[in-house]
Amino acid sequence: MIHEIAPHRYDNAFLQSAPGEGDAALYYEKDTILLCQEGKGWRIPQFSDLTLEAAEGAERLFSIDGQGFYLLSRLPQALPGRELTLQKVRLLRELAPWVGFAGVTGWQLGRWEGQHRYCSACGAPMRASQRERALVCTKCGCREYPRINPAVIVAVRDGEDLLMIRSQLSTTGRYHLLSGYVEVGETLEQTVHREVMEEVGLKVKNLRYYKSQPWSFSGSLLAGFYCDVDGDPSITLDREELSVAEWFDRDSLPETPNLISLTGEMIECFRQGKEPK
Repeated sequence: MIHEIAPHRYDNAFLQSAPGEGDAALYYEKDTILLCQEGKGWRIPQFSDLTLEAAEGAERLFSIDGQGFYLLSRLPQALPGRELTLQKVRLLRELAPWVGFAGVTGWQLGRWEGQHRYCSACGAPMRASQRERALVCTKCGCREYPRINPAVIVAVRDGEDLLMIRSQLSTTGRYHLLSGYVEVGETLEQTVHREVMEEVGLKVKNLRYYKSQPWSFSGSLLAGFYCDVDGDPSITLDREELSVAEWFDRDSLPETPNLISLTGEMIECFRQGKEPK
């Protein structure tokens, strides 16, 4: 999965320091990221690719293997011979896992800062805290911390069959697993029961936690569960949310989404008979 970058090591300790030439420069505009073309591939630019002015006001976000990753607030200028272009953030899914993970994690933090420039309590400008990863109101002192949206991914089994769905919003036509965000006051397990009932009208039992994944494309923390149908497996489709919901046996499962995702890994586990029983 995209966050599983071993042997590389991600360190999100809050530090304030100036960037060095070998550190990475992250710049975003809406759903695009500035990348440096290298041969037929892409990489995140380093400060050695940029003019000296790029380091002014750069904010350190995290490091990977000791290399700092810094957020830029304005479009930097490239040195002669360097080719920098804005590319869709989704391109990060196709790069080496640790590069894609760094790029999309920076995007999540950059979006959070961009969406909280002004205080939600009094409307005054916000500034970055000098002590922790937070934004502080310059007038009333209100603090904002990075937003993380907890959600569940649910693999529903009926014996040797797996329930797969297509969202009404899908643009790829691919099948996925059921998913949904945790509501206020819910446990993860309660979210599983509610989402399955709401979207396909099924009761489930024997919930087995699989693993979790940070998914910065949507600012989420995903928790994966396998479970079994409790009773009648007949589907009652919520057509406002889903276009299709079908049962598939292991040998007829549709193409798996990219294995950088928890959904993709859980489908593959079922295909190979390795899901927790």
